[in-house]
Amino acid sequence: MAISLTRPLTLPPHSLKPWILPSKGYPFITMKPQSIAAASAAAAGAGVGVEGAKRRLPVLLLDMMGTIVRDPFYEDIPAFFGMSLKELIECKHPTAWVEFEKGLIDEVELAKKFFKDGRQFDLEGLKLCMKNGYFYIDGVEGLLKSLKQSNYEMHAFTNYPIWYQLIEDKLKLSAYLSWTFCSCLSGKRKPDPDFFVEVLRHLEVEPTSCIFVDDRLENVEAARNAGIAGIHFTNAESLRENLCQLGVDSSTFNVSNGDKLIPQAQ
Repeated sequence: MAISLTRPLTLPPHSLKPWILPSKGYPFITMKPQSIAAASAAAAGAGVGVEGAKRRLPVLLLDMMGTIVRDPFYEDIPAFFGMSLKELIECKHPTAWVEFEKGLIDEVELAKKFFKDGRQFDLEGLKLCMKNGYFYIDGVEGLLKSLKQSNYEMHAFTNYPIWYQLIEDKLKLSAYLSWTFCSCLSGKRKPDPDFFVEVLRHLEVEPTSCIFVDDRLENVEAARNAGIAGIHFTNAESLRENLCQLGVDSSTFNVSNGDKLIPQAQ
């Protein structure tokens, strides 16, 4: 499987200021009023990438599980083991999954220490269960398609093990974004500040030239602390509206109809 890892050219910063944007239904956190849309529009064609293609700012950094992709951990995995989520949490090893996410252990070692008592289980069956449980969150694929058609640069920024390849095999997310920032590849996990520093260094952009989206508030706050605009994800339609407020053009299509691409009325 080919995974695209890009290292774009250096671009000048623009005047977009760091802030946290609350999604609908979530308490207001903090916002520094300014003409973000104007700054984003002014930055939208700044810089030229490889083969003369313009790089459109801001760069979008997207969490995966619970933001783009349904996480099978909370329902499918307990069912696979024939237990409740509470029971699973109580009997699983406290650090094995985190070590797997950071690439410190492989899946064979994970299988040996997944449970505190060292019980064996069907590793391939677990992987199949997880793959079967991966789906786009409602409306998200339509939004990704619209952003891709608008030529925005998007990167996965996720805490996930090498099994992100199972997600790619099923959902073909690389059609929209690059799997650039996975914890298993960097050895770091959000909300570690060093992970955000590494992302910015790799992209060679200012923090104010990025927008970060995550369903976990602690990660959104970490992004803001790094100077990156953050959106707390609740659903695709709210995300589209939030991005629009930040000057990101996703208005070509209406994502309220799930994955259907319905042109908006003019």
